[in-house]
Amino acid sequence: MKVSKDAARTARRIFSLCSPHGRIDEAKMRTAIKLIAERKPRDYRAILHSLHRLIRIDEESRKALVESATELETASRVRLETNLIDKYGDGLSFTYKVTPELLGGVRIRIGNDVLDGSVQARLDRLANAF
Repeated sequence: MKVSKDAARTARRIFSLCSPHGRIDEAKMRTAIKLIAERKPRDYRAILHSLHRLIRIDEESRKALVESATELETASRVRLETNLIDKYGDGLSFTYKVTPELLGGVRIRIGNDVLDGSVQARLDRLANAF
């Protein structure tokens, strides 16, 4: 869907008003969406589309996928979670996945950020260098 600049700006403004402390207040967001749907302001569908996109991006930025070649020990998980919470803030949810193709190390994906410290990534970089 093509979204005008005004609709995108309005959606960003509504999103920021509904997330005063960096976290979405679901009650405020539901109320805002309900009011938009009832009043149907100009280009309301584009506003709702942009809001949906912003909410989806915010949710994805709070999910951490941790891939490792073998199962991580509890101490390693705690240390990893502590460091990531320090860097990205509270509210992260962690999912752990064993991926033997990594050969060793860890690959972490949070939203669009990928932190790849796996052996496979190092081998790929080395192969590309030749």
